[in-house]
Amino acid sequence: MTHLPYGKTANGPWSVEVTPSQAGWTYSGLRILDLTDAPVTFSTGEEELLVLPLAGSCSVRLPGDRFELAGRPSVFDGPSDFAYVPIGTEVTIEGAGRIALPSARATEAFPARYVAAAEVPVELRGAGQASRQVNNFCAPGVFDCHKLMAVEVLTPSGNWSSYPPHKHDTPNPGEAVLEEIYYFEVADQGLGYQRVYSSEGGRIDTLAEVSSGDVVLVPHGYHGPSMAAPGYDLYYLNVLAGPADERSMAFCDDPRHAWIRSSWEGQRMDPRLPFGRTS
Repeated sequence: MTHLPYGKTANGPWSVEVTPSQAGWTYSGLRILDLTDAPVTFSTGEEELLVLPLAGSCSVRLPGDRFELAGRPSVFDGPSDFAYVPIGTEVTIEGAGRIALPSARATEAFPARYVAAAEVPVELRGAGQASRQVNNFCAPGVFDCHKLMAVEVLTPSGNWSSYPPHKHDTPNPGEAVLEEIYYFEVADQGLGYQRVYSSEGGRIDTLAEVSSGDVVLVPHGYHGPSMAAPGYDLYYLNVLAGPADERSMAFCDDPRHAWIRSSWEGQRMDPRLPFGRTS
């Protein structure tokens, strides 16, 4: 199953838990923690991970370090600060809010560290009704770790993102093989849609109506568009990891739709962007 509705993978303190074994692959994982008064302690084991507030704030305690994450009111209020926790580390998270823990199986331990929200690069991509915002907080060349890559994408209501459809499933020059997770939040309890379809990497056929807390898994295939229904801004967190020694998010467009990129020339960026940041 590639579409996991909210609650389908709830387990203990995690309102969403997607491990590599649950997904049927090797590297990428994601947990969502709804923090209340009680701290949550666990070991990262063989996974490196990030602690990323989606809404609210928290502290992150690990041996020899403590990071205070100011967070944000919601995913539509700009990037958040975050912390990186390496493999083989016991960590305690406490505070109040909804916290994402994107992760990847890794074999190298990078140093634990904190990144301020102001240091997160914000990219505006596309144009017209394909305008969207990408918070490149854990993209290659921005943040250094072993396997994990993660970005946030925000799409104004009525727009399409992850467009034109693209894939990361064939070891070609200019294309990285990746396992990808989409975690969604939708403003005002609204809805959106996510498409995933077959490529030479394998057969898959998903057209999912998504709402807040839903997950879509992309083991292979073309993915996109991600569609924000009119009236409802759409957010998704992408978590990616793969077998290559060097981290890369390189992709290949569906050749039938690659021409769409040239159609953006001369079109204006959606004036509703960026979300939550004015400079």
